[in-house]
Amino acid sequence: MEEIKIKMKSAVSHFEKELNSLRTSRANPTMLDNIFVEAYGSKTPLNQLGNISIPDPSTITIQVWDISLLKSIETAIIESNLGLNPQTDGQLIRLPIPKLSEERRQELSKIASEYSENCKITIRNIRRDFIESNKKEKKDSNLSEDELKKILNEIQKITDENIQIVEKVLDAKKSDILKV
Repeated sequence: MEEIKIKMKSAVSHFEKELNSLRTSRANPTMLDNIFVEAYGSKTPLNQLGNISIPDPSTITIQVWDISLLKSIETAIIESNLGLNPQTDGQLIRLPIPKLSEERRQELSKIASEYSENCKITIRNIRRDFIESNKKEKKDSNLSEDELKKILNEIQKITDENIQIVEKVLDAKKSDILKV
């Protein structure tokens, strides 16, 4: 049972990370977590190439450590499809966070729902795998029908709890996205 809890918790935390990378109208350094820059011959996460800070609610700044990577970082940010337009000032890149249009808010809300659905599918797949392994175990060992039923009910309970967590996180993110 601990193994199924751990696997489902990791699916939920992955979902939360995906949601954090969605842009709301407030600056958040996690928005840049999924941006990789071509640097030193490989794809490197942006947060390993400079200091990311939030000087005010509508701006993200990146203090780049290696000035030769400025162009690559700018290109990666533009291609990230976050709708951000980098402004370079020496070694500092400013990312003003524009207000979201109503259309873009709806779009981001749909993307968040897709992430939620993917997470629920992952949780259900974990449940299915554990149910199958327990049914096999019943055939292989002397696990009684009642014990199997109890285990399956426990697995379903854990699954329902994790899906509820996903729903709560999604609702909170949607209200954050749709808030003007």
